[in-house]
Amino acid sequence: MATSDDNTPMPKAVAAKMIGNCGLSQNLNMRMISAGVDCAVVEMTLDAHHLNGFGIAHGGAIFALADTTFAHACNSDNIVTVAQLCQVNFLRPGQAGDTLRATASHRASGGRTGLYDVTIANQDGEIIAEFRGMSRKLQDSIL
Repeated sequence: MATSDDNTPMPKAVAAKMIGNCGLSQNLNMRMISAGVDCAVVEMTLDAHHLNGFGIAHGGAIFALADTTFAHACNSDNIVTVAQLCQVNFLRPGQAGDTLRATASHRASGGRTGLYDVTIANQDGEIIAEFRGMSRKLQDSIL
């Protein structure tokens, strides 16, 4: 699990560049909490533009938070890495005012393919969703 001690120079620099260049992350008001080797933590506080027609967190907003956190974890080595498969399981609704924290961690690798899990929890530690992402390393560097 990522902690504040995980803020090593390379992952932190990669995360800063990625989130700084990501219009969606900025529009959804995501905040980088920590970036480490193969792990990351990102938060987002839910307000009206994160909600669906039922007044609960839009699944796309939760997916975007998880996907962004996954991206920071799998790109922490400064090699451009993209998603090749993602799945999210929604467990309970997020509510307006909730601060969601997504925590990504590396599970396994084989060749250029990686597997990462992301847990999304609210400010009370209740798990809102679980995300699993499969990544694919390309060749270019980010920085």
